[in-house]
Parts: sequence; structure tokens; C-alpha cells
Amino acid sequence: MRFPVLCGFACLVGLLVVRATAAVPEPLTLKLWPEGVPSAMKPKSEATTKLIQSFGGAQPGRVTDVTEPTIMVFKPEQPNGTAVIVAPGGGFMFLSYAHEGTQVCEWLNSLGVTAVLLKYRTPTRDEAEMFALPVQDAQRAMGLVRQRAAEWKLDQRRVGLLGFSAGGNLAGHAAWDRTPRTYPQQAGVDDPRGPDFLIFIYGGGFLDASDKSKFRPGFSVPADAAPAFFLVAHDDKSNPIEAAMLYLEYKRQNLSAELHICAKGGHGFGMRKGGQPIHDWPARCGEWMKSMGWLTAK
Repeated sequence: MRFPVLCGFACLVGLLVVRATAAVPEPLTLKLWPEGVPSAMKPKSEATTKLIQSFGGAQPGRVTDVTEPTIMVFKPEQPNGTAVIVAPGGGFMFLSYAHEGTQVCEWLNSLGVTAVLLKYRTPTRDEAEMFALPVQDAQRAMGLVRQRAAEWKLDQRRVGLLGFSAGGNLAGHAAWDRTPRTYPQQAGVDDPRGPDFLIFIYGGGFLDASDKSKFRPGFSVPADAAPAFFLVAHDDKSNPIEAAMLYLEYKRQNLSAELHICAKGGHGFGMRKGGQPIHDWPARCGEWMKSMGWLTAK
């Protein structure tokens, strides 16, 4: 007589497992340029190949030789209307796809944020400007997210961009540059807007190569720059100088910004845990997003 009871219990457990699995849908992958990329990448030079090898070459959690850029959309169980496009770092040689990518998306989902992992073209170190093609990819990604906003239960005015290291550089260019788009625009997808907010994690590349007390020629923070969250370690070469200078430009123009410089942490820590205050940066960033109203459901 116990068999029906056991069967009922087993069925209940099975149902709960199915429901738990259904609550975490597989990420949706979309090509950014289904008709072909607008600008061809230069072939990888021997110097770039050797440089990539000097950083350890192919490794688990690392992606390179990206010629077909995509976005991967991680949807939370209860979306609050905010989306963040995540741009991993990797020196424009490769993408640190795990601790600066998928793990970041999982954290954003825990906040109710729809996370969009950007797999941008790389390596681009042989281009005249290493960031140019990745910025095209980020711009198209923002357009696609806004185009699909209603379908994905998003607010078109709450699309942020989060970048690490080289990903921070491309995010900064996408947020601050006011030059025309460098690719043919598609009606209904591309628009001139940048991100609605910026999360700049140990990013760089905006200082003059010969004088780190100045920005690179032609660069300035625009008067309508999106709110920004800057985070970097004091022992990360020149990047804390850069973050401080960018923050001061925001302050000078009375633009909204928050700056965190922790004593220790180095470069490239991403979502790794290391026992230092800087490794709790997701909590600080989440607090900032909450204070700005981006975690309130809409």
C-alpha cells in the first residue's frame, strides 16, 4: 500500500525539479551582423600571435579569434526592466569569458537585471585603433537590446554597459565619443544613443601615451555623459590615475558618478574572490544601481 505514496512523492520531486529547471532558461544567442560584419578585421599578425601566447594562449574560460560577434542574453526569473551589456576584458587579444563574462551575467540576474554578454571581435591589436571594431559591436548590441525591449520586458531608457579592462575601454568609447557611427545603420535597430549608465571596472586607454597627467588628444568627457560607476585597485599601474581623472571630469561638469579605489587588488580580478575589500565590488555596484533606481521593477 506504500507504493502510491512513494510514487506521489517521487512525482512531486520530479515536478519541483522541472519547475526549477524551467525557471532558468537557456541564454539566447543572437548574431550582431547576420548579413556580415561591416568592417573586415586585419589578419592576425605574427607579433599579435606571439603576444597572445605570452599571456598563456588558449585557456579554459578564454575566447579569441572572434570573427562572428554575438550577444548572449541571460534572462532573470523576474526581470526588473534593466539590462546591462557585459564586455569582458583581454587586451583586445582575447575575451576573459568566464570571470569577466558569464559569472558577471549570473550575478546581474540575481539582481533581476537582464544580462547581455557581448562577444566582440578580437584580436584587433593590428587595427589602427584597437577599440574601433569592438565599439561597432557594442553599439549594435545596444541597438538590438532596445529593439527587443518590449519582448524582453525591458525599459529602453535603462540599458547599461559594463566593461572590464579593454572591455572598459570600448564601453567608455561607446559612452563618451560623439563621432558618427562607422558602419551603415539599420532602421529600427541602430540609434545615436549610448548607454544609459556605465560601469567602468579597471578600464583604461584614455590617457596620453607620453604624459599620464593628460587625456589622449581629442578625448573629452561630454556634457551629457551617462552616470558612471568607476572601480579600480590602487596597485593597478596607471588605471587608478585614469579612473580618478575621469571622475574629476564628471565632478567638474556636475555629472553623476561614483568612484571606488581600493588599496589592493591588482588587475583582472573580475568575479574572483580573494579576501580583499575590492573583491566585494559587486555588492558596492549593486548598491549604486539600487540608489540610482535601476533595480526597481517597472
